[in-house]
Amino acid sequence: MTEATDLAEQAGARDPRVGLRAVAALRRLLEQLEAVQVRSARNQGWSWQDIAAELGISRQAVHKKYGRR
Repeated sequence: MTEATDLAEQAGARDPRVGLRAVAALRRLLEQLEAVQVRSARNQGWSWQDIAAELGISRQAVHKKYGRR
């Protein structure tokens, strides 16, 4: 299994400590994956608007988060 699959399974644990730790780890992983994909899209010439549309957020939000990286 992959790390993400393991974490997703743990997120449903009966023990809240295990579940919450898994949720936090998934959140960190998701942020990393999003940053990689935004960087890839920008390198391929995508506009901030195009990226924002795919993420379901505003152009301003995505630019604020990733524009200075």
